[in-house]
Amino acid sequence: MRVIAGSSRGRRLQAPAGDLTRPTADRVREAIFNVLGGLVDLDGATVADLFAGSGAMGIEALSRGAGSVVFVDHSPAAVAAVKANVTATGLDPGSTRVVRADVVDWLERPHHFDLALCDPPYVFDAWEELLGRLDADTVVMESDRPVTVPGTWEIIRNKRYGGTLVTVVRSPKTSHPAPPTHQRGTS
Repeated sequence: MRVIAGSSRGRRLQAPAGDLTRPTADRVREAIFNVLGGLVDLDGATVADLFAGSGAMGIEALSRGAGSVVFVDHSPAAVAAVKANVTATGLDPGSTRVVRADVVDWLERPHHFDLALCDPPYVFDAWEELLGRLDADTVVMESDRPVTVPGTWEIIRNKRYGGTLVTVVRSPKTSHPAPPTHQRGTS
């Protein structure tokens, strides 16, 4: 596992010890960030890496220009791996915060993010509760099956990569960028 692009491109990342974490594969992470390229301006963005595991998704966002990332995971091994990976990639530790907490409980406090990256264990089934508490403009969700998305969110993309289904949703509060206009020159 490595950082795909940006300032830390090619740096290796470690996964938490044990078999409870399923890090997002490099090719899936690359595909996700290719999709996000047209949806989210990462330059200076505030990002949440929820169910962080190794922190690969949030580190990828930082490497590509995000201003700050909050990594949240309940596992002590995951928290240790995220901290080690932030250090190993040479990214500014001042732009990160690592929180050991249950993600859904942590979201009870108000937090706003430009982008939230959610990759819980596949047995996770509290998507509606999570999305009900999450204040983010754009959310990427990884699951092994379709996620029920409350009507307050707009599904932008659903795509399967092997056993992983990636669903990208946008908050209706997010202003959508206007499509580019093509003006003809005047003579």
